[in-house]
Amino acid sequence: PVYGKAVAHAVASGECEKGIVICSTGIGISIAANKVPGIRCALCGDCFSAKATRLHNNANVLALGALVTGPGLALEIVDIFLDTPFSEEERHSRRVSQLEEE
Repeated sequence: PVYGKAVAHAVASGECEKGIVICSTGIGISIAANKVPGIRCALCGDCFSAKATRLHNNANVLALGALVTGPGLALEIVDIFLDTPFSEEERHSRRVSQLEEE
C-alpha cells in the first residue's frame, strides 16, 4: 500500500502523467491507490480491459497482479494502457467529471 499511495500521489500531483502499480493480485494496491483523490486506478488482467479503462474511464493508474498475469501478457497490457487515449466522448467525460467531484 505504501508504494501504491506513492505512485498515486505522484500522478495526482502532476509529477507523473500515469502510473503502474503491481502486487500479488493487484487488488490491495489498487484499493490503496484509489483512496487518493483524483486517482482512477484500474486493475486489468486482460488487454480489452486495459483499453476500455483508458477509453471510457480515463484511468490514470494501472494495477497488475504479478501472481495472476504472466510477464508477456503484463507487458502487452502496459503497452495498451499507455498507448490508448481517453475517448473524450461526452458520456464518458461526464462520468469522469462526476467521479472527480465526489
